[in-house]
Amino acid sequence: MADYLVIVESPAKAKTIERYLGKKYKVKASIGHVRDLPRSQMGVSSENNYEPKYITIRGKGPVLQDLKSAAKKVKKVFLAADPDREGEAIAWHLATALNIDINSDCRVVFNEITKDAIVESFKNPRPINMDLVDAQQTRRILDRLVGYNISPILWKKVKKGLSAGRVQSVALRMIIDRENEIKNFQPEEYWTIEGSFEKGKKTFDALYYGDGKEKIKLTNEEQVKSILKNVKGTNFDVVNVSKKERKRNAAPAFTTSSLQQEAARKLNFRAKKTMMLAQQLYEGIDIGKKEGTVGLITYMRTDSTRISDTAKTEAMAYIESKYGKEYISTETKQTKKASNAQDAHEAIRPTSTMRAPEELKAVLSRDQLRLYRLIWERFIASQMAPAVLDTVAVDLQNGDVLFRANGSQVKFAGFMKLYIEGTDDQTEETTKLLPDMAVGDQVKSLEIEPKQHFTQPPPRYSEARLVKTMEELGIGRPSTYAPTLDTIQRRGYVVLDAKRFMPTELGEIVHQLVLEFFPDIINIEFTAQMEQDLDDIEEGGRQWKEVVHEFYKDFEVHVKYADEAMEKVVIKDEPAGEDCELCGSPMVFKLGRYGKFMACSNFPDCRNTKAIMKPIGVKCPSCETGEIVERKSKTKRLFYGCNQYPECEFVSWDKPISRPCPKCSALLVEKKIKKGVQIQCTKCDYEEAPIQ
Repeated sequence: MADYLVIVESPAKAKTIERYLGKKYKVKASIGHVRDLPRSQMGVSSENNYEPKYITIRGKGPVLQDLKSAAKKVKKVFLAADPDREGEAIAWHLATALNIDINSDCRVVFNEITKDAIVESFKNPRPINMDLVDAQQTRRILDRLVGYNISPILWKKVKKGLSAGRVQSVALRMIIDRENEIKNFQPEEYWTIEGSFEKGKKTFDALYYGDGKEKIKLTNEEQVKSILKNVKGTNFDVVNVSKKERKRNAAPAFTTSSLQQEAARKLNFRAKKTMMLAQQLYEGIDIGKKEGTVGLITYMRTDSTRISDTAKTEAMAYIESKYGKEYISTETKQTKKASNAQDAHEAIRPTSTMRAPEELKAVLSRDQLRLYRLIWERFIASQMAPAVLDTVAVDLQNGDVLFRANGSQVKFAGFMKLYIEGTDDQTEETTKLLPDMAVGDQVKSLEIEPKQHFTQPPPRYSEARLVKTMEELGIGRPSTYAPTLDTIQRRGYVVLDAKRFMPTELGEIVHQLVLEFFPDIINIEFTAQMEQDLDDIEEGGRQWKEVVHEFYKDFEVHVKYADEAMEKVVIKDEPAGEDCELCGSPMVFKLGRYGKFMACSNFPDCRNTKAIMKPIGVKCPSCETGEIVERKSKTKRLFYGCNQYPECEFVSWDKPISRPCPKCSALLVEKKIKKGVQIQCTKCDYEEAPIQ
């Protein structure tokens, strides 16, 4: 019979932790929250000082009963929910339901699921931190007050199933504001003059810089022609050579936000998928008989880049053995710690440096392995020495015309030997060597070419860029980024086009109504201040009821006004340009859970619906009578199929092209590869050079 009961959130963790603690401990899972606000009503009374009404979550009765029964049979209960606000709140709800004294040493927290971390945490139990609980409670109550007051108004005035929320409404505003920037963008003309030069037998490129006194911006063709007239002959004098040594430091180990951004850039993962995989790696993977199930990474919801001394020591040992002592970082790194990051939290890192990704290929799924490798490499690189680059700038002059050539090469790879951080524009640092040149040398111009350009509008937000911007503005927290982006897509407020967010007509309508009647809800500064208020509550600086009342006293006035003054919005269906084959009525475009589709305008008398199919100009290679059309799966993944389906069942994930294979006459498709797109044959080994 066990002496102690330990309650964790996830069943995946329970067995591992029980094995680490031994026979005196029984470990059970609450499977997340056991109590919450009721779904059928507000559950928060403004008349009763905003006191929340908590009930047992539907379906959790048997779980709670099992925990109560187990608690009666042991000497002591330990609450080991996750080490964040949400976990602290779960521990508090469990303590309340099981009649555990919240001031007793009943709470244990650990940042990683390894034997050392688990055993150490049970040596230092503590009372439940009510400041953390109050911060979570405040967020939950504020979200309930906003959602359960605005959403019914939107249902009544626009359509059922809509919602508004503190964070999601701001995220939608950011996407719409960016779309308006793009629509209102006025391109500006600018020019560059590119030169190709020769020194000895080596050629290199340089750009027009100015007149030798200052840098000149080129804005029109007349200006460019005037400059080119001043170039006399092909000889240019080397008038300045500037050589510098530049250090490039490694990026710190991942926070939740930076992990989501980098996984989007490098692995093409959505934020939701990244967090799901990270949860699996954190909770534990069975890696074989020797170690059994073990957590492979530290807790994945964190704002901190702090690394424990133990992890640093292990990483340094690995780096020295693999690359040599000179690759170990000797610099004291400044760690980022957001105001709401607990000291117990570390950055996201592998629980053991010695578990190299290649050793886990047999036990991890493809995507688990890719994410683990990303986390492992980023962490190791963060403890490696800076890269050293030699840079050189050379000024070339002909009369009053000055060109500048820039070159660089890696002198010492440092962390770049293992890992280079991704960028949103997918640019990479490239080595660009220049021939040896000294002041007084002469070089010869081979070609000087003026080029016209126009400024481009800002790009639409990708998931990575939106998460980064939200973090920079103080909107949301690690646990909210992925669900927020998921919600605005499920509600049909935005769609992804080429992996970039675009607002829908419905999103624009909802945003306009919220902007008109609830301006504070989508005010970025207001929402960021609310996040700061939550942090202040967590740190014991403010009382939660005071923060809620401060918000609700003004919000309540807006709710009453909106209910009376908001006019009903009629969303007209967009004609699809064809008639229903069943009843002859016009078909219209409708917006559903998985995006747009065609439906009969004679609904409900006629319930005919069709997927939107976009022809690509290729005959079906299977039936030879149908046309290949572009379609989307339920998971919004693009695929190609015959428009004669279900009579013809041809489908392809790769885009077919109209010309046949020159080698065997079979179907050619565009295959996406790392370097771009490659045309390949579906039957033989024929393939063409990649298209960037």
